[in-house]
Amino acid sequence: MRRKIPALSSKKLVKLVRNAGAYFVRHGKGDHDIYERIVDGLRKVAPIQMGKQELRPEYCLMIFRQFGMTDEEINNVLL
Repeated sequence: MRRKIPALSSKKLVKLVRNAGAYFVRHGKGDHDIYERIVDGLRKVAPIQMGKQELRPEYCLMIFRQFGMTDEEINNVLL
């Protein structure tokens, strides 16, 4: 069962996805940065909105899912 995801700042979200194996690829359009994670030989790419003090939990979950993270992996990075 997945833990409840709190509202996170952009910096905190980036730190968590980097701990899960994602890495910075490039700056995207506007205020987004593009990050990538390799899962089972497949590239998973997600744009992360930067410079926000608070990102909604639903947005954070969407980013975790775009990176192909399981509930267990999400729980591990949130500890």
